[in-house]
Amino acid sequence: MQLRRFLALGVFAAGLLGFAAGAQAAAIDKLHQFLDSTKSMRADFTQQVVSRDGRSRQQSSGVMMFARPGKFRWQIDKPYAQLLVGDGTRVWMHDPDLRQVTVRRMGDALGSTPAALLAGEGVLEKRFALKEAGTTDGLEWVEATPLAADSGFDRLRIGFAGNDLRAMELFDNFGQTTQLRFFRFERNPALAPTLFRFSAPPGNDVIGD
Repeated sequence: MQLRRFLALGVFAAGLLGFAAGAQAAAIDKLHQFLDSTKSMRADFTQQVVSRDGRSRQQSSGVMMFARPGKFRWQIDKPYAQLLVGDGTRVWMHDPDLRQVTVRRMGDALGSTPAALLAGEGVLEKRFALKEAGTTDGLEWVEATPLAADSGFDRLRIGFAGNDLRAMELFDNFGQTTQLRFFRFERNPALAPTLFRFSAPPGNDVIGD
């Protein structure tokens, strides 16, 4: 469920009053610079889903990687294993407990999602409306609103500490928020091509393309 949620919402703060015009462009510039200079990335993450009433419903942790353009790996280790792999052509979702693999074409699966923002290519503004969202908890935030009506989420916030990606927050159409925090961040590591390939294990049902 958490992998499907990440895909539907996408995995990549309230603005401070009185921000100077020169500072207002800082976070958006950092996002563009990050994407321009980052061809691959690896980071540990924690993920928490918070309901409309502020209660935490789901918590998980794992490892995320991407290699632009179009390749990514979103691996949940706790509390139970799940895996999302994009190989540049298709997206594979594997739920070991259900012994089920779901396959979708890359374009259909990504669309205007956080995965498209981080691992995709092209001009961001073709898929997202960007605006500054101020500084909170020591992070500078960009807010991205998908231009497509069927993206599955209302908006996304991306938080930077210096020039490093540290957080993403996704707000869905049901009032829930998915909070992602990244640790042990590595920019442009050498990632083995096999990390972005997937073969369905024997005995698993394969659904989709």
